[in-house]
Amino acid sequence: MTDNAIEKSPLTLLGLGAMGTALARAWLAAGHPLTVWNRSPGRAEPLAAEGAAVAGTVAEAVAAGRLVVVCLLDDASVDEALAGVDLAGKDLVNLTTSTPGQARARAIRARERGVHFVDGGIMAVPPMIGAPGSGAHVFYSGSRTLFDSHRETLAVPAGTSYVGEDAGFAALHDVALLSAMNGMFAGVSHAFALIRKENIEPTAFAPLLADWLVAMTSSVHAAAAQLADGDYTRGVVSNLAMQVAGNATLLRTAEEQGVSAELLAPYLALMERLLADGRGNESTTGVVDLLALRPTRLRTVGA
Repeated sequence: MTDNAIEKSPLTLLGLGAMGTALARAWLAAGHPLTVWNRSPGRAEPLAAEGAAVAGTVAEAVAAGRLVVVCLLDDASVDEALAGVDLAGKDLVNLTTSTPGQARARAIRARERGVHFVDGGIMAVPPMIGAPGSGAHVFYSGSRTLFDSHRETLAVPAGTSYVGEDAGFAALHDVALLSAMNGMFAGVSHAFALIRKENIEPTAFAPLLADWLVAMTSSVHAAAAQLADGDYTRGVVSNLAMQVAGNATLLRTAEEQGVSAELLAPYLALMERLLADGRGNESTTGVVDLLALRPTRLRTVGA
């Protein structure tokens, strides 16, 4: 029996932007019956030619099946699209980029409407969707029953990870990883700025920079272990006092090269605060505690 001969689960997709279209094509290529809706109907025409059923309204699209996937511009767009639509008994998966708080609020509203809800955080750009080996991944959180019921369908466009019944956890994982990525990009930008005016080819420097960053990733696991057991001195090789002393060289070099230190300064200032608190024998993991000043609020588990 061929893969195409196996009956595939139908689903509805609301939203045909760049990401929505990539998702749609992945499900169609895998043989899933797909109903689509988009505010601008013209975006649906190419997908209709590829086998998608095009709904004229959101209500019509939602009525087509149990599993409804939403991939719109923002949280407000989801509210607008679903306003007044009968979702009772539906399995709703929101792949629209949102914050943890927005996802938790949507989970509450979904439960009030008799809807099973899962929120997703997409770790990919559209060309990665449906491409084997691309590394595309989606975090899911909320109803475990919903996720387990549709696991195979959800795994078609990208790899999946279920990260908890708290509906906000998918968005939180997504944003936490993206935040780390932006921090890395900041460091990369500063490094290239330092050599920009010199007779150093960026393309020759890039492999050194990339290899160095890879070598430093082991610090992620060390910090996690320290946060877990509360001992910020465990396994420390270059302690905070040593690093703060070395920071003067980083700042002086930036000044000499005519490079702004604005990307480094906030982090270096946090390190100095820790040192002033007498924590020079620790690692820099204590910066996490300085950033997380507010008490953790009570979270509502998603529907």
